[in-house]
Order: sequence, then structure tokens, then C-alpha cells
Amino acid sequence: MVTFILTYDGALRCSATHGPSGTALVTDAPKDNHGRGESFSPTDLIATSLATCVLTTMAILTRNDGLALEGIRAEVEKHMTTTPPRRIARIVVRLAMPRGIPVAAREKLQKVAHACPVALSLHPDIAQEISLVYPD
Repeated sequence: MVTFILTYDGALRCSATHGPSGTALVTDAPKDNHGRGESFSPTDLIATSLATCVLTTMAILTRNDGLALEGIRAEVEKHMTTTPPRRIARIVVRLAMPRGIPVAAREKLQKVAHACPVALSLHPDIAQEISLVYPD
């Protein structure tokens, strides 16, 4: 179990502290939902969590395979519904993979990308489009 401490700071902004490390972050409502958009919104963090979970899980499950995954670049798009209720409709994650990943390892990485804990925890109505793009 991990504990987090959160505070509503006013003006649609919250502060959160990670219990074990003391690391803090701030969320802000997006401009299109009455906020200032000066930090990640709560739904931005969900999209970011999906991408970082994919990267972390791929690294964990391939660490004994000798694959160098450092330098993977993820681009994430979060698409909200256009009609009420306001919610995430789709998350697109594009991973720019580093050179040198053998063709034989790519299928494993693709499967891992779609089976990280965040991917498996999101509601099935949220479309998840995760693609791995190789330079060679």
C-alpha cells in the first residue's frame, strides 16, 4: 500500500505528496474546463500514467533480455469526449523505439505495452491506441 496526501489549494488547483518519497506535484484544471492550465490536469496524469507504465513495464519484463530501451520517446495524446459527461474518450501513445531492437523482441514488447497495470486498470470505454515505431 502506498499513501498520498492531497490538498485542495483553491482556484481549481491541488497539491499531492507521494508518501514514501515526499515528492510533490501540482494539478490544475485545464483552460477548457475553467482552469488556468498551468500544470498537468488530473486527466493529463492518467494519460501520462499510461505511457510511463508502458515504458516501465517493458523495461522490467525485458531487463534480462539485454535490450537497451533507454531513450524511448513517448508522445501522448489525450482526447476528451465532446458531449457530456466529460471524460477521457481516447488515449494515443506513440513510442519511438531506439535502434537495435531485434525483430524477434518486438512482438514481446508489443504485448507488454498493452498489458501494463494502468492499461489493464482503465475503463474499457477508453480507447487505448499504443504503437511502437522502430527506426530500422
